[in-house]
Amino acid sequence: MGEALRTGGQILIDQLVIQGVERVYCVPGESFLAALDAMNDTPIEVTVCRQEAGAAMMALTEGRLTGRPGICFVTRGPGATNAAHGVHIAEHDSAPMILFVGQVERAMMGRGAFQEMDYRALFASTAKLATQIETAAQVPEIIQRAFHAAMQGRPGPVVIALPEDMLTEMAGVTDAPRVEPAPIWPGLTQMAELQKMLWASDRPIAILGGGGWTKRASAAFARFAERFDLPVAGSFRRASAFDGEHDNFAGEIGFSVNPKLKARVEAADLVLLVGSRMSEAAAQGYTLFQIPAPRQRLVHVHADANEIGRNYHPALGIVATSPEFCAALEGVEPPATIRWSAETRAARADYLAWSEQSPPNPGRVQLSEIMFAIRRRSPDGVFTNGAGNFSIWVGRFLRFRRVEQQLGPTSGSMGFGLPAAIGAQRVFPKRTVVCFAGDGDFLMNGQEFATAVQYGLPVVVVVIDNGMYGTIRMHQERMFPGRVIGTALRNPDFAAYARAFGGHGETVEETAEFLPAYERALASGLPSILHVKVDPEAITPATTLSAIRAQALEKRGRG
Repeated sequence: MGEALRTGGQILIDQLVIQGVERVYCVPGESFLAALDAMNDTPIEVTVCRQEAGAAMMALTEGRLTGRPGICFVTRGPGATNAAHGVHIAEHDSAPMILFVGQVERAMMGRGAFQEMDYRALFASTAKLATQIETAAQVPEIIQRAFHAAMQGRPGPVVIALPEDMLTEMAGVTDAPRVEPAPIWPGLTQMAELQKMLWASDRPIAILGGGGWTKRASAAFARFAERFDLPVAGSFRRASAFDGEHDNFAGEIGFSVNPKLKARVEAADLVLLVGSRMSEAAAQGYTLFQIPAPRQRLVHVHADANEIGRNYHPALGIVATSPEFCAALEGVEPPATIRWSAETRAARADYLAWSEQSPPNPGRVQLSEIMFAIRRRSPDGVFTNGAGNFSIWVGRFLRFRRVEQQLGPTSGSMGFGLPAAIGAQRVFPKRTVVCFAGDGDFLMNGQEFATAVQYGLPVVVVVIDNGMYGTIRMHQERMFPGRVIGTALRNPDFAAYARAFGGHGETVEETAEFLPAYERALASGLPSILHVKVDPEAITPATTLSAIRAQALEKRGRG
């Protein structure tokens, strides 16, 4: 007796249920209505978004938080190109996600049909796999392959095109079983070599990053760091791979790195890099390491063999997933005498000074004080941000204590914070989720606030408004001092914006106003926006626009 006939759409959704999918993010389109209809009789929770970029960002956030692919459905043409924003972030963030894109009917392909595109070509450089399901009978096989590709090794995005008529085609097929990624363990000889290198070192440091970190992996690395009394740093926007309150934590390496931490990495004779690709931001424009160098040796641990040696040739390359590598560290023994303990204490002291003290920024709102208030009030919160100079305060002054407590795009993508907060609140409905956004950053995907209201997701959005694209203005003043063009913004009343959608909104114009407003936002149980108005001069915790302009003019005068 053969398998019962089902439509391609029904087969597809049945595979998602088998793979454990609980939530789907989408902007509906006529090209995949048959798949959408098939979700009616399943436990899958559908979140309807306002724009495809937001939907894709919510999906990749779920992938980061759960370790299994977040699922996004978008329609063809403009829907796919909007969603490409999220695919790019997922690729940089090593986040597992699957983007399903509606496609024109098979008989129309190649004719320039309405909204037709070649999605294999469009996503070839960003997706781990970009393919199209040609027949309903292929659905189980391709979905199984997609889940494997998204999770195996270095996690990442997969894109699958769904021809509209394929989704209504009938087929009798067997369902594919649930996919689990294969763990990648380091070799015993590699771990023995790592032990030898550590024993011979005088100034080692560890840097953690990348995707795939778990609570157990973070705890295992913490035990290793304690036994070796090793200083540990997080790579760009990956500080939550290690407990920020741990005595061995030395800070985050990113665009606004503590100069003392940067110098410490440069002076290290052994760098243990775990999980991270050490891309441009973390590697300070690929200048942080000087490898090969007479003294500095690199041990690079990564789940993808192609990433090892891509930018820096290591003295020891270990192909392993981070949880398995961290578990294997239990067998690595410390030397009889640890020579670098004083250096570890100094690294911690430097971090505490960097993250607790800040010169006052211009204006009546001190952003560092706002970060301290949130850190005290919501230590277990999930914190998201998009891109902009405002995020420097987030990375420097908050303390991240749990894996994936820090959700920021390593691609530097504006508009990420609010969709990420919504995705995080979907996964963790009981936790406090706070989004930090700049004024220009927020309005990239601010319409998703309506999504938060529709589903009763009480995210708190802290909009830091300086009336400009601040990062671009900073670079503009450095390169073309006094010649401002294209960076000024005229903004709405963001608190009124929140209320217009049915949320809670307040305006903050002085530091003392923030914490009471934050408490009221949390108590409201509604999605909230706190409109924090800051002085445009407050461009970073360390400098002002006027200072940048003056330095640039002085340099130009000397030139």
